[in-house]
Amino acid sequence: MRISQAYGGTDTGRRRRHNEDAYVCAPPLFAIADGMGGAQAGEVASGLAATALTEGGDGGGGERRVSELIQEANRRVHHRASTDATTSGMGTTMTVALVDPDGRVAFGHVGDSRAYLLRDERLEQLTDDHTLVAELVRRGELSPSDAEVHPQRSVITRALGTDPDVDVDTFAIGGLPGDLYLLCSDGLSSMVAAEAIERILLEYRSDLQAAAKALIHAANRGGGEDNITAVLFELADGTAAAPVEPDERTREQVVAPEDEDTLHPEDGVEPPLPLPSASDTVVVPAHELQAALAAQEQADLPQAGLGRRLLALLVIVVLLAVIVVLVWWGLAR
Repeated sequence: MRISQAYGGTDTGRRRRHNEDAYVCAPPLFAIADGMGGAQAGEVASGLAATALTEGGDGGGGERRVSELIQEANRRVHHRASTDATTSGMGTTMTVALVDPDGRVAFGHVGDSRAYLLRDERLEQLTDDHTLVAELVRRGELSPSDAEVHPQRSVITRALGTDPDVDVDTFAIGGLPGDLYLLCSDGLSSMVAAEAIERILLEYRSDLQAAAKALIHAANRGGGEDNITAVLFELADGTAAAPVEPDERTREQVVAPEDEDTLHPEDGVEPPLPLPSASDTVVVPAHELQAALAAQEQADLPQAGLGRRLLALLVIVVLLAVIVVLVWWGLAR
């Protein structure tokens, strides 16, 4: 099995001044990192994480290797955030794919950047979002349609850099000839429906550069509220090609250079003042998430008395207030 074609592209979007996304498109290694942290710390976090991957060297393949790479990225981001006051509190999502010579693809995932697979003309989301609303959907307490418009849909529960160690979801799938994989930041998945992503990939699957540009264009037409990044690669029959160095475009993204302080070319107007929105990402620690979910369960018990229900409601209100404060705190940084 070999990688027949691959391409990565990124865009600042229509509402952001800086691009806090970074990506790696260096076959057989592919990755997306979506930074957060206020000011330009998000760029630092995603750039450090992406560089950690490219400097990881040839340490083999499989899920264990992917996890090791992400843990090293986490250590670098956490160390910088702990020792540099200007980047305190920064973090980044990360989704990584590593292709073995036999076509098996190992994935590692933290946060709400996603991995998709187009196989037999059908698009499948491979990763589970580490977000508050996604957890509620998995528990059956929120419908997928409600999750799409939920005010806390960008509150993530897991990210690189916030703790010395990070819990990484890893899995592997057996690749087949013709498989097309997409890694993307939430600036794409939150602006373009899965059905539209599928249509674009089917239309442009023979030209991944055109596919990436079409996806980015669709996200900007949908609002472009966040940075947009897409990495695509396709498998085919044959001997695996030798690893190649990242091209100049990818290398620039990996080292996270300073972006020009300009708007998207389609705008032509001054950007609005930063306001809290669903595209502003904040991390809620896992223990607070569990407390909120436990409170929700308690509130839903039909046998609970009025006093217990009022107490559970009060707990939920307090936790939501904490989340709102965290969102504003992240914006103020």
